[in-house]
Amino acid sequence: MTKRICTICARSGSKGLPGKNTRLLRGKPLFAHAIIQAQESLLFDAIAVSSDSDEVLNTAPVWGNVHVIRRPSEMALDEASKLPAIRHATQTIERKLNITFDVIVDLDITSPLRNLDDIRGAVGLLEERNVSNILTGAISRKNPYFNILERGPNGTIGLCKRTSGDRPERRQDTPQCFDANAAVYAWKRHSFMEHADVFYSDTLLYEMPEERSHDIDTLLDFEFVEFLMERMY
Repeated sequence: MTKRICTICARSGSKGLPGKNTRLLRGKPLFAHAIIQAQESLLFDAIAVSSDSDEVLNTAPVWGNVHVIRRPSEMALDEASKLPAIRHATQTIERKLNITFDVIVDLDITSPLRNLDDIRGAVGLLEERNVSNILTGAISRKNPYFNILERGPNGTIGLCKRTSGDRPERRQDTPQCFDANAAVYAWKRHSFMEHADVFYSDTLLYEMPEERSHDIDTLLDFEFVEFLMERMY
């Protein structure tokens, strides 16, 4: 039987929106939404909350049956990647429970608009296709082949990417592009532990709709997500 762990990483620092992960969204701290979604999905044998924040570590169990893990300080710096924290959390819980997981899933705290179908769909695609990992994303509102511009060394502006011919007259004629939305990351454990990465040669996308694909980095993002959540629920 497939064993799955869900990691929820809640670093205390945030330059874009200080205190973001503990800020109240519809009466719950932002991080609590990820815990509740993980628990209600009924997919996981363990849910691990990794943080350097005492507030998060002390209150996370209020929102679900979770294992709290103090994140090492070097993994909580502004420039630190989240991947080492996911690895640390997974290995910590494996030692604690004397278990080896088959699948690692990370729910980003900043994407609370995802729903249970999104989580189950991404994990189901990973296991059905037997690939290294799955990312979630939505069709991009801007297309690098059509209307995303890049400034060159001499200050001139051009398209970020070009097809082999002239600039397409219609967006529909360009390759389909997607915005990564940070909602769900799912890996086969052996792939992640051998080489922790976001993109592998067999990485697949689980497509989500635009209305559930907004993540929070700034106060404006937070207010927009709050507005959408109120309309949805």
